[in-house]
Formats: sequence, C-alpha cells, structure tokens
Amino acid sequence: MHCPFCRHADSRVVDSRTADDGSSIRRRRQCPNCQRRFTTIETASLSVVKRSGATEPFSRDKVVSGVRKACQGRPVSADDLALLAQRVEETLRGSGSAEIDAYEIGLAILGPLRELDEVAYLRFASVYQSFDSLDDFDAAITSLRAERAEREAGSGATPGESSESTSPGPT
Repeated sequence: MHCPFCRHADSRVVDSRTADDGSSIRRRRQCPNCQRRFTTIETASLSVVKRSGATEPFSRDKVVSGVRKACQGRPVSADDLALLAQRVEETLRGSGSAEIDAYEIGLAILGPLRELDEVAYLRFASVYQSFDSLDDFDAAITSLRAERAEREAGSGATPGESSESTSPGPT
C-alpha cells in the first residue's frame, strides 16, 4: 500500500478492525518513511453476472427497489426492506464466490421475502419464476399453507388460532 503523503511503496499495519457489519476491514497503517498514519478500508468485491454475460457490482439498492415493487401496498417498512437486502447480501457473500449469477440473487431473495410478507412473496415469485397459469399460483399458495400448518403444529396452536395464551379478564 503506497503512502498517500510521501508515496513510499510500503506501509505497516498498526491496527485492524471489522467495519460495516463485518463486510469490510478497517486498517490503520503507518508509513515507515515519513511515519504518518492513514486508514484504509478493504472490502471483498461481489459481482453480479447478468443473463447477457455482463458483470456489474452487487447493489443492495437494486435488491430493495426490486422487492419494493412486490411490497407495494403491503405493511412493509423501508427498514424491513433494508434488513432483507442485508440478509440477501450476507447469504451471497457466505457462498464464498466473488461472482454471483443474477438468478441466484433472486433465489436468495425468495426465502427472506417469504418470511417478511407472503403476498409480496407471491408477487415477486410470480414474476421471478415466470408463473404461466393459475396452477402455478395454486401450487405456491398450497406450499405456503403447508408451511404455515407445520409452523402452527410445531407451536401447539391449531390453524387459525394464535399460539399466545390469553388470561381471563377480571371477574
């Protein structure tokens, strides 16, 4: 790393810390020539390979804008969308690959979106997975219902019943 002050060709790392939720490393460096200190931030690049073969840097903003359309009119906040985009990026970075197919980004979005809002999930999945007929919607809805029934069975509640207990009111 070149010193930004004297342009010396080397520097020494004095301190390293993670930054930005662990997605980057902040390093404090010192130049052995002029003894001045400076900070560098290192991030692992994540590139998206589009269907056309072109590559571009991964963008959380693009994830949010794509999912926002599916969430239009739904009770989903901007913070919810930002968290979803963060989860998607963490999943993609966790794969260990520097280049990700655009298709895999869509797959990484489906799981967290399904947990966030089922209607938004169906909207996004219908476009992303190219639903062609009502049978495609019916299969997706059946899958959502089965998953919900499993969750409710695991919590001890009957379908349509809350798993929270209520105490009787004053007598």
